[in-house]
Amino acid sequence: MTDSVTPDPTAPEPVTSDALTPEQRARRTAAAVDAAVAAGRGLGLTVTDGTVLHDLFSVVVHLAPAPVVARIPVVLPPAADPAALERRQRAELDVAHWLDAQGTPVIPPSPLVPREPVRRDGFAMTFWQLVAEDRDKEPDYAANAESTAALHAALRDYPGPLSFLSAAEPEFVTDSLALLEKRPDLLGPADLDRAHREWRVLEPLVRSRAAFERAFPGVGLQPVHGDSPPANVFSGVDGDRYSDFELVTLGPVEWDLAALGPELEAAYDRGARNQGLRTLDEDVLRFVNAVGMLRVVATLTLVPQLPELHGYLTPALDAWRAMPFAGGVAPRA
Repeated sequence: MTDSVTPDPTAPEPVTSDALTPEQRARRTAAAVDAAVAAGRGLGLTVTDGTVLHDLFSVVVHLAPAPVVARIPVVLPPAADPAALERRQRAELDVAHWLDAQGTPVIPPSPLVPREPVRRDGFAMTFWQLVAEDRDKEPDYAANAESTAALHAALRDYPGPLSFLSAAEPEFVTDSLALLEKRPDLLGPADLDRAHREWRVLEPLVRSRAAFERAFPGVGLQPVHGDSPPANVFSGVDGDRYSDFELVTLGPVEWDLAALGPELEAAYDRGARNQGLRTLDEDVLRFVNAVGMLRVVATLTLVPQLPELHGYLTPALDAWRAMPFAGGVAPRA
C-alpha cells in the first residue's frame, strides 16, 4: 500500500493501545522534514524551508526554494529490511529516469542531486523534480486505466533487472499474518484462518515465476508499475504524468489493474487494443485480486502507525469476505 490510498473518514478507527497519537504523528513528520532538509543541504541544494505536500505512508516535502521534492517513507512494516527498501528505491529511480529519457510522461528524479537513495537520521529518502499540480482537475480513473496500456507498452523495453512479483511483498504478507495471530483487535480468528488458508494456495504462485507460468501458461510477463497506476496519475499543469513507481516489478499486466473492477478493466482493454497489446486474462485477474486482498489484510498491521488506514481497509475487508476463497484459484496438488 502506498500513498494512492484514500481513507474513508466516516469509518471508525479501531482502539489499539499502541496506536500513534496525533502528537507522535506530528513529531514523526517533523523529524522526516528535518532529515530531508539536512540531506538536501548536504547535497548542495539551497533549502530555506521544507514544505509538506503530502503525509500518509510517506512524507513528501518540497525543499524550497529548490525545485526538488523529497519523498520519505515513514509507515513501514515492523520487520522492514533497510537493504530491501534501498533496492526498491533504486529500482524506482532507475525506471522513472529511463521512462523520462524515452519521452514517457512521468515525474522524473531530480537532476540536481545524484540519482540514488539517501539515508539521513534513520530515514531513507529519494529526490524528485518539482512539478506544478493542477489542483482543479478531478481524477478520471477510466481514462487513467485506458492510458495504463500506453505505460505498459513503454515499460516493455525497460532493460534493467526487476524481481518477479516483488510488488506482492510476500515476506510482508507472511510476517503480517504471524503478527495478526497476536492482534485479535485488528483481525478476528475466523478471518485470520481464512487468510492463512488462502495464502497457502497463493504464496507458491507469488514466490516462484516458474510456478506462476505453469499455472497460467502463455501469459507473458513484463515490467509493470506495481501499485495501481490508474490511481497514481499526477495531474500536472502541463499534463498528466505517471508517478510513484515504488513497487515496480516484473509481472503480468493484470497486477496493475487488481481490484479496480469491470469498468476500469474494460477501459484498460480499450487502451490495450489501441496499443496492440493483449487484453486482460480473467484467470490472472482472479489471482491478482486475491493476492491484493491478502495484502490488504497484511496492511492491518500498519494501522497502529497510521490509524486512519482503518477507514480504507474496512470496506476492502468486507469485499474480501464476499469474494470466493482465494479468488477461485484452485489449490495446487
